[in-house]
Amino acid sequence: MGNFESFRAARWIRTLNLVLQALLFLTLFGGLNYLSLHYAWRFDLTEHRRHSLSPETISYLENLKQPVRVYVTFDGDSETPEIAQAFRDVSGLLREYVYTTETKHDPATGFDGRITVQYLDVYQQLRQAQQLGITSERSLLITSGDQRRLVGLDELYQVEQGRKEAFQGERVLTAAILDTSSLEREKVYFLVGHGEMSPEDVDRVRGLSTLRDELRARNFEVGLIDLNQNRRVPEDADLLIACEPQGRYEPYVVELLRQYLANGAGRLILLLSPGYAHGLDPVLLDWGIRASDDVQVVDNTVDNVTPGGDLRIYTFAREHPVTRTLVNYGLPLTLGPSRIVTLDPGRSLDSSLKVTVLAATAPSAWGETNYRTGRAEYNEGVDIKGRPDLEPKDVLGLITASERVIPPKDLPFSVRGGRLVVFGNTDLISNNRIGNFGNQSIMLNAVNWCLDRDTQLNIPARPIERFQLTLSQQDLSRLRYSLLLALPGAAALLGLLVYWTRRT
Repeated sequence: MGNFESFRAARWIRTLNLVLQALLFLTLFGGLNYLSLHYAWRFDLTEHRRHSLSPETISYLENLKQPVRVYVTFDGDSETPEIAQAFRDVSGLLREYVYTTETKHDPATGFDGRITVQYLDVYQQLRQAQQLGITSERSLLITSGDQRRLVGLDELYQVEQGRKEAFQGERVLTAAILDTSSLEREKVYFLVGHGEMSPEDVDRVRGLSTLRDELRARNFEVGLIDLNQNRRVPEDADLLIACEPQGRYEPYVVELLRQYLANGAGRLILLLSPGYAHGLDPVLLDWGIRASDDVQVVDNTVDNVTPGGDLRIYTFAREHPVTRTLVNYGLPLTLGPSRIVTLDPGRSLDSSLKVTVLAATAPSAWGETNYRTGRAEYNEGVDIKGRPDLEPKDVLGLITASERVIPPKDLPFSVRGGRLVVFGNTDLISNNRIGNFGNQSIMLNAVNWCLDRDTQLNIPARPIERFQLTLSQQDLSRLRYSLLLALPGAAALLGLLVYWTRRT
């Protein structure tokens, strides 16, 4: 018997063969991993490209110069189905952001343009959450350097009649990332010098410190300006806010505001309580708005008044960006003393001026002219009711927005013009009322609309696909018996067939 024919040699050959097979398998496995790591191709075959970022987002991320960190404060194990679904949508989207920017890191030069994500439990990691200023378990915090932007769950979806119709997380997150990674922050100035409510005041009734904190959480820089002393609007003023002036503005200040809006395409938000003469009628006249100073809105219908006597407002402009959230989620406003703010019937019919009543009373409300006496009783011919010949019909406007879009002669697009929002109430944003989600939403939406944050990106929302299986009782019974009997029976029959075949 030769050496290769012995049992020992055969055993060594078989062992060597197994070792070589193992080495070949490991080599193949390692080579495939090397190729997939360095030469990966990804294909998104879903109908709406749910697992891909838009070309616009990718272009922005390629030019990202600073690292961005995203903190997610909700998880997929939540007992609330809406939060669990939001976690799945957001986590999948954030994986694409991380993947797209993971190579934007150079240890040699120290350059880092990556996006990193941390999932934060605000209860178990309470200290870190407090250091970051996170108080809600339903939000995302985007930070870059010293700048930060807070995004709520309600901003991630398009909702119609209380139902989520589309996921717009990519548009919102890309806008937040661009905002926080930018070296410049938009500046919001509050006017002072006439007894206005101040963002530095922590008083529950007249303080605006909570609003200030909300603006800073959204990466706005907040400041104060007294136009009587400065005699000019600062060049870095992206938005001016005047909240409950208790005295008339001087003609010089009024003219400054008129020029700021008209010539500088400025942005202005006015909050005017009844009983205080503000002197801003020339500004309002230019922008087609009328704010009556001699009436206070009253409503004695139980559904439209809280037990404390505040107004509940349910009527909103359905398509305007400022009120879209309130319409979609069915949120009311809760207001104290309010004046009528509506369209000026004598306004210019200039096609470049668009005036919209954002919020209005119910038809049962009226404007009380004798409100200073403390008596609230409708007197026909004296008090004011909504008119059927004026828009909106049969109701009284409380919040009105006006914008001017200038169509140039030689260009196919419009030039940015000024924007003005006038509230007939001031306490909706005070420290003790802005916790109402509707109040906070309309104010922050007004700020975003004035600063064009609602139209910065042209990234389409992704429709939410819904599948529904409808079965009758007979279909359900047939399916049950099929699963319980037909499938096991087919497997048993196949086994018997194989057994019989091998036996014969």
